[in-house]
Amino acid sequence: MEKDSKIYKAYTDILKEELKAAMGCTEPISLAYAGSLVRKFLGLIPDRMNVQVSGSIIKNVKSVVIPNTGGLKGIKAAVAAGIIAGDAEKELEVISEVSESKKAEIKKYSENSEINVEHLKDSELFEIIIRAENKKSYVKVHIVNTHTNVILIEKDGEILFSKKEEISGDKYRDDRQLLNMEDIWEFIQTVDIEDIKPILKNQAECNFAIAQEGMEHDYGANIGKILLRMYEEDVKTKAKAMAAAGSDARMSGCELPVVINSGSGNQGITVSVPVIVYANELKCTEEKMYRALALSNLTAIHQKSFIGTLSAYCGAVSAGVGSGAGIAYLQGATLSEIKDTIINALAITSGIICDGAKASCAAKIAASVDAGIMGFNMSKEGQRFKGGDGIVTDDVESTIKNVGRLGKEGMKETNDEIISMMIGE
Repeated sequence: MEKDSKIYKAYTDILKEELKAAMGCTEPISLAYAGSLVRKFLGLIPDRMNVQVSGSIIKNVKSVVIPNTGGLKGIKAAVAAGIIAGDAEKELEVISEVSESKKAEIKKYSENSEINVEHLKDSELFEIIIRAENKKSYVKVHIVNTHTNVILIEKDGEILFSKKEEISGDKYRDDRQLLNMEDIWEFIQTVDIEDIKPILKNQAECNFAIAQEGMEHDYGANIGKILLRMYEEDVKTKAKAMAAAGSDARMSGCELPVVINSGSGNQGITVSVPVIVYANELKCTEEKMYRALALSNLTAIHQKSFIGTLSAYCGAVSAGVGSGAGIAYLQGATLSEIKDTIINALAITSGIICDGAKASCAAKIAASVDAGIMGFNMSKEGQRFKGGDGIVTDDVESTIKNVGRLGKEGMKETNDEIISMMIGE
């Protein structure tokens, strides 16, 4: 693939755009980011706030620990963290540096301040609106679709920033339509590795570090450690265990950054850590590992481009499929085998629901990575689930689109029911 081609540039830009560092689960961090913007433009700590959020935000913030808050959970705590200690310039690392005194202040503010939380029922799947007041002054911040996509900042009736044309849809992601497995395959084999190495190196280092942290300490349900204790410690088990351990740590408020994929740290861990484990086991060159990581990341992003940022469809599935493709590449798979790997893996796990960010995400990650590896092992034996077997087809692109339709359209009511169950409506 030529470096000056449209697809080459788009794919390198997609990796640079998607693979960002984030500390903490990205939905509460998005709230903290909005809170930091409120404080920045108001110039004061608000006396009262109205926080309006879509149901999927409620779902993904309810049970996860927010880092650098002393173990706090919930929407009020996330917004308070941004207001008291946030640095808006750091975006998804907005609360990466918080002193002990600030942690105490966050807790006090979240518990004692007038923060009203409202469920936006007729909204985008991802939507945050905060109106904060201090005496007679107010600031309003509006975020839609992705975690740092601010579309409005308003102060005392004056529009300070606006891009309302992007409120709905994925217009800002038109380049995702260029993704397909044929071109992804050509790209990862021919890309000048120096064009993508810095971001992939950062992903490998950050995500493997939090996986090791999860294995060494007590986090969540300790899925990673359970896998290693209960099963034979081969490369497959280690790949699943390390990925799960990274999620164990992250969901429990570990104060280490993760390089995300498709807006999610858990998905970033899932597309990268298993590939790194296999690359180490197989003694692959660094360059081959980076090409495998590029394949894994782009395969996951390709799937998620049809589903959207948030859904009732578990994003670990797409990421597990991506890691399966990357692991297949490390073992010399052909493009045909990688396509079959994707179809097989999607046939196995595409029914897993997302019921919020929490400890059980680690177990879902382990299952998704297992499906990716099984999908490849099937393909090596010449086995593939056939078109018409459920929602899969004989064509990988049609299968990906079918799963995307399931996740985006077919599971809308499922998402509503999950949210209702979680908030007691």
